[in-house]
Amino acid sequence: MAGAVAQVFTIPVSVITTRQQTQPKGDKRGLLDTGREVVHSEDGWPGLWRGLKASLILVVNPAITYGAYQRLREGFFAGKVNLRPWESFFLGALSKALATIVTQPLIVAKVGLQSRPPPARQGKPFQSFLEVMSYISENEGPLALFKGLAPQITKGVLVQGLLMMTKERMEILFIVLFAHLRKLRNTKLQRLADAATSQAKGALPVLTR
Repeated sequence: MAGAVAQVFTIPVSVITTRQQTQPKGDKRGLLDTGREVVHSEDGWPGLWRGLKASLILVVNPAITYGAYQRLREGFFAGKVNLRPWESFFLGALSKALATIVTQPLIVAKVGLQSRPPPARQGKPFQSFLEVMSYISENEGPLALFKGLAPQITKGVLVQGLLMMTKERMEILFIVLFAHLRKLRNTKLQRLADAATSQAKGALPVLTR
């Protein structure tokens, strides 16, 4: 839910950035000028939220990643409580690669929605990510929906692999830390109890015959 709300607020920046990255060499514009170009186009203000539907669907990418991570962990290291760093990295990298392959066509479609229309469309913008995917498949072939996959996987593998490796180490560290703090707390309480017992014994009257 939080990811979806964040997309609503950040998608205009994504649209402007994509436009800037795909501008012709001799037509480079600044952030505000590119934003005005989008607003003054056929789409108007809603043009700043182009690709929102695709972005909302792409919010499931982390869910796919973590779901795949748990499944792969059960498959490769069933019953193992604590993973080694290289095992965590391997699972994180593989799960992210799978999630990227599944969602890459949507990423390509989102970029197509946010970019200027190709010359063949004579300035007519795409209306949906399905239209973009259909156009790419017809003109460039189905494999074109996965263009840019290698850099995406490389980036995702490194980031997610390191993230999961660090996550596993931090979980172990916090478990050890909490166990140590609990032990210190119990020791302190025992000392207080012993001190209170000693004081109580010292306060008892001495009986003489």
